[in-house]
Amino acid sequence: MSAKHFINDPTRLVNTALHSLTLTNPNVALDAENRIIYRRPCNDPRQVSIISGGGSGHEPSFAAMVGPGMLSAAVAGTIFASPSAEQVRAGIMSRVDTEAGVLVVVMNYTGDILNFGMAVEKAIAAGQAVEMVVVGDDVGVGRKRAGKVGRRGIAGTVLVLKIAGALAAQGRSLEEVAKVARLTAANIVSVGASLEHVHVPGRVVDAGEGLPLGQVEVGMGIHNEPGSSREKMELPQLVDRMLAQLLDRGDEDRAFLHVSSNEVVLLINNLGGVSVLELGGITAEVVGRLEDKYNIRPVRVISGTFMTSLNGLGFSITLLNVVNTDIGGPSMIELLDAPSEVAGWSAPIRKTSWEARNTATRTGTAGAGQETKPSGLSMDPKHATSVLVNALERVIAAEPEVTKYDTIVGDGDCGIGLKRGAEAILKHIHQKPLTGDVVVDVASVVQVVETAMDGTSGALYAIFLNSLVHALRTLGSGEAGPSAWSAALQLSCEALSKYTPAQPGDRTLVDALYPFVEILAETGDVKKAAHAARKAADDTKGMPASLGRSVYVGGSGYEEVPDPGAWGLACFFLGLGGVKPTEEGWESV
Repeated sequence: MSAKHFINDPTRLVNTALHSLTLTNPNVALDAENRIIYRRPCNDPRQVSIISGGGSGHEPSFAAMVGPGMLSAAVAGTIFASPSAEQVRAGIMSRVDTEAGVLVVVMNYTGDILNFGMAVEKAIAAGQAVEMVVVGDDVGVGRKRAGKVGRRGIAGTVLVLKIAGALAAQGRSLEEVAKVARLTAANIVSVGASLEHVHVPGRVVDAGEGLPLGQVEVGMGIHNEPGSSREKMELPQLVDRMLAQLLDRGDEDRAFLHVSSNEVVLLINNLGGVSVLELGGITAEVVGRLEDKYNIRPVRVISGTFMTSLNGLGFSITLLNVVNTDIGGPSMIELLDAPSEVAGWSAPIRKTSWEARNTATRTGTAGAGQETKPSGLSMDPKHATSVLVNALERVIAAEPEVTKYDTIVGDGDCGIGLKRGAEAILKHIHQKPLTGDVVVDVASVVQVVETAMDGTSGALYAIFLNSLVHALRTLGSGEAGPSAWSAALQLSCEALSKYTPAQPGDRTLVDALYPFVEILAETGDVKKAAHAARKAADDTKGMPASLGRSVYVGGSGYEEVPDPGAWGLACFFLGLGGVKPTEEGWESV
């Protein structure tokens, strides 16, 4: 792989590349602090705002897709890493017009889903109309290997953005735009291939990471992830292999799309390092093999650089099965053909846009730190403080145990993360005592969790608590008894399920969460619910992991210890139920 770069500082590279877009497209501005490219305010009619984003390194996706007819804003992370939830929240709440609603489109990667999802839930809790669509179009990894995580999102995402953006520009409702975006995502398949891995500027070169001369990796992901196979083959055989993965209905592991339409759109995407000359040859080969082997003559052939992997020496093939949008309006083809003024699509910037010399920007913040409005749903603050403190102290006391478990089946940071979050909440309620208004108090704790807890578990807790704030506010006023809490917790579980496929039996914190919520709803007894959570956490011992880092760690450690996240959460619930640890086990206070 080539490790030579003109800019070796990855932070400077990302920041200057984002700034360059404001120089080449007068329609867009940059929020440098949050790494957000957004459309400048103008006098166009109000429309649904569309936000996307992800790690940098995939340019022109996503920042260069911002402009009239496509995205309203794009949020950029560092190279190959998701932006933070706070960056995304700033984009939703302060850098786009929210009057007609906001559609968030992300690719199916855990970090993107959790961080964008956390921001979406926070915006919904604040009263904004926001929908989120996840695109997973990559068939390079089949059903069996992908499991509950599902397919990765790659270049097909660009077609979803173009179609949704064109529909929004026509003034359609958030419901219609989200519906067509999901329909498009459901009818797209993609697969990539590459002759070489890529080197991220600023990283040490791994001499053993490259591919031998003449080998091609089929199904390679856009972050250097391995594909389905490595072998030597010429372009015609490679294209045949890729088209088979896209279209072979006999391959049950990859039969994701049945081409039922007479109209198919073909997208040939350069992963960054293929010459324009060679991409033309690849495009001709793909079109010819499609017609010869599958009798498919695409109604549109789109070839170019849309979603890269830095300077990846490869390409991807995307097929869109064009179906009826069923909204009594434009077809997918008409939406693809609609004009747009973005640097990352084929349409040029209009002369009138240059001459307008628009210098308007959006200012202000996303509302961080604003006071939460009282809800009227109340609890005894003295009793609530006592119960919460007991629960948090139980989590802190359990840290060595949780850390021990996570060292065996994970990377050893689960206990420290839970302890850090618990200590931060204790400090917070000492400095700012609970008010007795349930919504106000939970909302204040959410801000602490978002700041103090990182990683996947921190994002999961933040999503759950943000949705809990929203759920509690819907319950009206009065005393927050067990029935109110159980109703709100059930709604929060439903919200969490939108961002993680985890279910009881997957060996995650959900194994402790769901039984607690279920038994609390049945009995109204926190102590019984806590014991159910504790038993469920204990039952994860010997349970193979379906999600999380334990999937990759391997070994037989899962047979020896329970899931660390489930155990830590169970300790918190036991504290809520007034149960304390003893040498013999757990007993009631």
